[in-house]
Order: sequence, then structure tokens, then C-alpha cells
Amino acid sequence: MSNTISLATKLTAKKTYRLAVCLYPGVTTLDYQGPIELLGLFSTTNRAKPDSFLQSFKHLPEFAIDPEYLSHTREPVIPWAGPPALPTGTYTEAINAGTQFDIIMIPGGTTGSPDLVDRSLLEFVKHQAPGAKHIFTICTGSWILAGTGLLNGERATSNKALFKKITESTKDMNITWIPKARFVINNDKKIWTSSGVTAGLDMANAFLEYLAGPESAKELGAVIEMRFKGAEDDEFASVHGLV
Repeated sequence: MSNTISLATKLTAKKTYRLAVCLYPGVTTLDYQGPIELLGLFSTTNRAKPDSFLQSFKHLPEFAIDPEYLSHTREPVIPWAGPPALPTGTYTEAINAGTQFDIIMIPGGTTGSPDLVDRSLLEFVKHQAPGAKHIFTICTGSWILAGTGLLNGERATSNKALFKKITESTKDMNITWIPKARFVINNDKKIWTSSGVTAGLDMANAFLEYLAGPESAKELGAVIEMRFKGAEDDEFASVHGLV
């Protein structure tokens, strides 16, 4: 009995973060699914499974991260590649219900610009920003975030293949775009922006290290067999002629 109580105590989160993944037609699946493989592993649902392999973790984070998937409608979202994603709610529903998320994640995609996504996504992010603890962008998700005005006065990075187009389209905004960066973390740790597609995994690992400590991040990296890059370990800036 004592072992059962000890295990239940270990798997029970002391804090739960609600994470909203912002979906839209043309979204890049790996942009959000990569980070979710890391952060969503510690969800309340996974912790509650009787046979959860999380019980083997020596440095299990004391928090849970529960992802939800929003879009402008509840219809399946057709991504750039991969299977359709089924939203759990809409941006308008979340706003009308007064729902506050702790973490907002904005992936990129073929339509990942503020002019192409549904306006309700931009309104949702602006509505959530004051109460959110963290805002993540992957790839051209930072271009979408720029369209909300929330990157004004901030440092950011984005997809290197589209970097020149993004910086040109936002030249009238007070954004310091960093060309050589795998990801950029602003000083207050609220806004985290990452480079193209797979860079979201590196950013998520850095966030896990920030929130749970290096031992937890290292242990998870060993489980998923991922070798992570640091914030300045960006070879693609030179590939695309940015430095």
C-alpha cells in the first residue's frame, strides 16, 4: 500500500498549465507536434494512466501541461502535410467563455502570415496575451504573432528561408529580428520564438529545462533519443545568406 501511495504522489502534478495550440489550414504539423511530444508527455491524462512510463522518471517535473487545439471552426484542419487535425474548440468560443490559457503556441505553415490566417486567431492571441505566462512561436508563427502587435519592441527569429520576406513585411514595426538563432527567448521569459520547423523541438527542450531543470530535460531527451541544439546553434542562417 505504501508503494501505491508513493507512486500516486509522484505522478500527481502540483500545478497544471493549460496550453492552446493555434491551428489553421495549411499549418505545418511538425511545428506543433514536435514540441507537444515533449511538453504534452507530462499531461494530466498521461500521469493518470496506471501503467504510465512516467513512473520510471527519476526527475519527473512537478507540473502537468495539458494541450488543447483551437481553430476558427470545429471542422477538421487540413495541414500542409499529414492527417487532418480535429480542434477541441474555436478561438471565438474561448474568448466568449472567458477561458485563460497559460501557454499559447503558434506554429507556422504555408499560410502562416497575419494576412492569410483567420482574424479570430489574431484576436484570440491578443485577448489571451495579458494573462498568458508564455507565448511560443515556431517557424512563421512569429510572423503571425507580429501581426498582433505583440512583438513590437521585442527580439524574435523565424524561418530562415522566408526571413527576408518576413523582415521586409514588418519593417515598419519595432521588431528586432535575429537572423542567426535557433530560438530567441525574451528577457522576461514570456515570448519564445524559434526558427524553422524542427527548431520548435529545441525551444521546447529549453523551456522544459527552464521550467523543470536540466536533469528533467536531459532525461526526456534520452527517452525520445533527441540531440538538442542551443539558442545560437543555427547553421541555416548562413545557408540562406543571412549572415
